[in-house]
Amino acid sequence: MKAFFNVETIEAVVAQAADFHAVDTEVVPLVESLGRVLAEDIHSDVDIPDFNRSTMDGYAVKAASTFGASEANPAYLTIKGQIPMGVRPDFSIGPGEAARIATGGMLPMGADSVIMVEYIDTLDDTTIEAYRSIAPGQNTIEKGEDIQRSEVALVRGRRIRPQEAGLIAACGKMAVSVFRRPMVGIISTGDEVVPVDQVPGEGQIRDINTHSLSGQVLEAGGVPVAFGIVKDSREDLMARCQLALRTTDMVLISGGSSVGTRDFTVEVLESLPDTNILVHGISISPGKPTILARSGHKPFWGLPGHAASAMVVFAVVVRPFLDRLNGLSADTRKFPVQAVLNRNLASAQGRVDYVRVRLFESDGKVMAEPILGKSGLIHTMVKADGLIAIDLNSEGLYEGTVVEVIPL
Repeated sequence: MKAFFNVETIEAVVAQAADFHAVDTEVVPLVESLGRVLAEDIHSDVDIPDFNRSTMDGYAVKAASTFGASEANPAYLTIKGQIPMGVRPDFSIGPGEAARIATGGMLPMGADSVIMVEYIDTLDDTTIEAYRSIAPGQNTIEKGEDIQRSEVALVRGRRIRPQEAGLIAACGKMAVSVFRRPMVGIISTGDEVVPVDQVPGEGQIRDINTHSLSGQVLEAGGVPVAFGIVKDSREDLMARCQLALRTTDMVLISGGSSVGTRDFTVEVLESLPDTNILVHGISISPGKPTILARSGHKPFWGLPGHAASAMVVFAVVVRPFLDRLNGLSADTRKFPVQAVLNRNLASAQGRVDYVRVRLFESDGKVMAEPILGKSGLIHTMVKADGLIAIDLNSEGLYEGTVVEVIPL
């Protein structure tokens, strides 16, 4: 086992995600697709909408019939008829004519706009006056204006939210091809770690990481598979790692990533067949001793044992790899939000320092308040709304600096 880390930059580590491939695909009913990632482009089989339609309750007219209309000089229009919902009108609209129409109704031939009921007075059963001038196309949607027939409505690699599900439905698809949810194995290590339902004795701690990491995996669209606690035994860890690699798409070990006589992670990884250690040490704080290996075609991580450190490393470095397994395209990533730092914040050079922050509003601005604490304190993550990064060449940030917050 090497005595020292060969530290890599965060950017160099994350770039290696491109060397891994997405999991395989499956077809699911549209009603079960929420949160999944599209594995196919979606094309519409019709124009959406497939007719010129109204977006307001009012009267379908030729816009030219209202030009110059005002309260002092209204335009007088003859009512040609009324358009029922879901029915193609059997008449057309000429100059000086109008037809009653509801939101979503089909415009009759000759009509190019809709004047809202708020700008109409009814004189009798056949005549209305309009006291507002409107432009062609106003309060209407043209055929194919949303999506045109055979157009690519959604591209593969996009996560399906409620709005994507609605568009897929509009395209006439009741089932959709998606990437399978990646299975992520989670192993906790250490003689000091005990199950959650056990009262820890002196020098012991409950298994926090299995549950915090499982939550992060679920939020990222994966399926966590807990392989329990492994004591400081090379043979036991080897057996558990082999089982996890056989049954999951990515493995996370918490603990055992630092340089120490009882840490067997690197030794075990070096002994696994078709396994190469890619990274042992990242210029990140907290989380410097993180390990990344490739076992066959699967990423294998050794994360810090401290809960907050493990969560920060997952959010910053591991998440892009899980996104890759999920089949997510690069342009679907979440962008940081901006906030104003509310105090000076010191940092050590030579590493990217990720600081937990709480967000609040003051005088109409979003403020970021650092939550300071040691990497082993899980309560600091509970209080945090996000993380801010201090560059490895910086000695800190001044109060009032606009910072980018990575949401947690």
